[in-house]
Amino acid sequence: MSKRKLIFLRDVVWYTLTAFGGAQAHIGMMLKSFVYKRQYITEHELLELNALTQILPGPSSTQTLVGIAYKVGKLPLAIITFLIWILPSAAIMGFAAISYSLLGQKAKFEHILSFIQPIAVGVVAFAAYAFGKAILKSYTSIWLAIASLIATLILKNAYIFPILILLGGILSSAIDTPVEEINLRSKLFSNINPKKIAYFIGILLFFAALGAIINRTSPFSLPIRLFENFYRNGIMIFGGGQVLIPFMFTEFVEMKHYLTSQEFLSGFALQQALPGPTFSFTSFVGSMTLKNAGYGPYGQMLGSLVAVLGINLPGLILILFIVPFWNDLKKITRIKNSLSGINAVSVGFLGAAFLFLLQPMGLNTMSISIMITTFLLLAFTKIKTPILILTGILIGFFF
Repeated sequence: MSKRKLIFLRDVVWYTLTAFGGAQAHIGMMLKSFVYKRQYITEHELLELNALTQILPGPSSTQTLVGIAYKVGKLPLAIITFLIWILPSAAIMGFAAISYSLLGQKAKFEHILSFIQPIAVGVVAFAAYAFGKAILKSYTSIWLAIASLIATLILKNAYIFPILILLGGILSSAIDTPVEEINLRSKLFSNINPKKIAYFIGILLFFAALGAIINRTSPFSLPIRLFENFYRNGIMIFGGGQVLIPFMFTEFVEMKHYLTSQEFLSGFALQQALPGPTFSFTSFVGSMTLKNAGYGPYGQMLGSLVAVLGINLPGLILILFIVPFWNDLKKITRIKNSLSGINAVSVGFLGAAFLFLLQPMGLNTMSISIMITTFLLLAFTKIKTPILILTGILIGFFF
């Protein structure tokens, strides 16, 4: 491996250990570290790559970082970069899930949770506010957000997500795209390799079918079904890690009862205090799911691995497959316009997640005060989420 690639990997390690704050903060750090400091790519290339990830499902920070690595050292470096980026926080979250049953028996830990869970709900409230402020700029987007919020609250079904996302994209594309733009689509689709699309969809269908036909008493049944669940969510999630929360809460807590709302909130709060991708939260969810199903520590490790691979594979596959014809993709206004509808629907999902998460938190004075304070600090100061989470832990520990 060349010296330049080794230096790049060293920079990726440092970036992984210091990347707090979510996708918006991550892109700023990439600009500083990978463009201005090292000149691995140009500023224009980074912004274009980031724009591409915004119209793809999956973890945008992960996809952008993998795209940079691909430009620097092709596929091998991209895969190594992905593993460096995802493994530290995923391993910590998996370990936290394995330790959760022991910690959950301690009154002190439960007391600490009473402080950090309202902070986690406040973080979701801020995400809904910030996302909505940035996206809801037309009557179409506002009505799509309201419709998705109401539909999610009423139906409480995991399969409503892909339907609403599809409808949101179709409606915004149809309303906002000029008729003359339609003729440009043929050039894009002529560059798409049908075999790659077949592989991409085939993985989902294979594991969905396997999970449906395997004997539910088999020890492999739940891990297989869990992989399909996370892979399917990885295909449907637009807007980054914060949008992941309502998807998973509705499916894994409200619908399938794989873990409790308290467990879910505790894991989410912990993840917010860690550097790295928000999608590493899935490691905690996968591990807790198998723990609650009676699996031991090794089974929980399998749950973490299945969840992290399942949620990240769609985005990883997409960014590596689509980069070659991005120059054509970015010319298609109809595709770009569909993103506004997809994002508007995602705002509705975030609003629904906030309302769902209020229920297990309880409407006592202390919890509501902590939640409101968290929201105000995030909205009107420069204080970052990890600082608030760590403050909550310290308050709960010492008082």
